[in-house]
Amino acid sequence: MDYLIHILILCTIYGILVLSLNLLIGYTGLLSLAHVGLYGIGAYTVAIFSVSLGVSFFPALLIGMALSAIVALVIGLVVSRFRDDFYVLATLGITVILGDLFLNLQSVTRGPLGIPGINRPHIGSFVFSENWQFLVLSLVCLAVVYALCEWLTRSSFGRVLKGIREDEQALQVFGYKTRNYKLIIFMIAGALAALAGGLYASYITFIDPYTFTVAEMVLMVSMVILGGLSNNRGALLGAVILIILPEFLRFVGFPDSIAAQMHQVIYGLLLVVLMIYRPEGMIGEYKL
Repeated sequence: MDYLIHILILCTIYGILVLSLNLLIGYTGLLSLAHVGLYGIGAYTVAIFSVSLGVSFFPALLIGMALSAIVALVIGLVVSRFRDDFYVLATLGITVILGDLFLNLQSVTRGPLGIPGINRPHIGSFVFSENWQFLVLSLVCLAVVYALCEWLTRSSFGRVLKGIREDEQALQVFGYKTRNYKLIIFMIAGALAALAGGLYASYITFIDPYTFTVAEMVLMVSMVILGGLSNNRGALLGAVILIILPEFLRFVGFPDSIAAQMHQVIYGLLLVVLMIYRPEGMIGEYKL
């Protein structure tokens, strides 16, 4: 039962993460590879404030979300100068920079040693110490994020985002300041990514720089593309499938060492097959 709860918690955390990424890739057409860095900012903020400063989880989480939104704004201002392939390369470069900061700012992040002993969330004297209690908390967060994403994407703001994805220049002709819209959605997505990062850090109670790498970013993009671009339910579906898949490989008899390598191979194969035969994903509405 504990194993099942663990898998469900990971599904909810990655669900929040890919919902936020889908706002950028699926709805706005911005293939940002800097998202894993924003995810890491949320995790490290919660870890540092919790362990070093003694701040409780929820204030630390809010600080992490605010900090991630500010960093996302700066990133958005920088990469707004680029288009198409150069945009993707610029965001990839930012991911590498943030990863190096996590690794080399040893006085703050403890570098490759990571930060252990991160506290679980608590409300007053009640601590989410049991995994099933943490699952309830993460499910509530996922439900709130899903409702927010649905509201955003169905609103007039969401329609402008889709217009940017389809033909940004046409919107500019009609007087829309598309750059502002892209910066706003970048900040929202960054804050939601930090929420996922904070939950992850508090659940695992340990983080290190090797969690927030380009390989992790490939996993996140795979989830969004597999489930379906521009579809919130599709993003959740992709997260669930790619979280459960490595566990399935263990159950069918692969040794842990082989299963860990095989799931990377399968991610790559899934991306190639989907981009050829189903570029919009399983239940998506947009072709990347």
